Amino acid sequence: MPVSTKKRPISNTQAYHSTFLADESQDTRLVGNFAVLPLRTKYKGPAFPASSDYDIIDEVLDLFRANSFFKNFEIKGPADRTLIYGILFVSQCLNALNASTSQNEAVRVLTNLALDNFSIPGEIGFPLNSLYQPPRDKNEALFLRQYLAQFRQELANRLIARIYQDSNLPSKYWLAFTRRKFMNKSL
Repeated sequence: MPVSTKKRPISNTQAYHSTFLADESQDTRLVGNFAVLPLRTKYKGPAFPASSDYDIIDEVLDLFRANSFFKNFEIKGPADRTLIYGILFVSQCLNALNASTSQNEAVRVLTNLALDNFSIPGEIGFPLNSLYQPPRDKNEALFLRQYLAQFRQELANRLIARIYQDSNLPSKYWLAFTRRKFMNKSL
């Protein structure tokens, strides 16, 4: 029997969604349609402390590389919007580093990036305004900005711990994803 040289069609693979979708209940605070999820963090901010060892930051870091291959992402709930924001921020962080960036330099660069002026949903510079609802008022906007600052700081800190796990230079397996754009978007 002759061997077929035709390539198999790519299966319908789907991006990985947040496991916190199942946890969304009356207790999850929403600002617009962005889920404000608990964090395990040492940074000051409005986030509630996470009740388990696994939080949305761990999930962002675990799913970043797999989801980076997808240009489309079906949003199934507010926790997915938080996941999307985190993945886009990790991508922004990786683009700020290069192969010769030391760990101390990375801490400085990513801390500045996390605290740098950034747009929130509803503002003109926010790239995903078509997917996110703006906050209802100035108080909600201030709350979301503070939450995202805390979220970005913790995410940058844990990202550094992962990419500098084995040496004082960043992992090439993480930096290989600097050219990928999740959903063809960037923050």
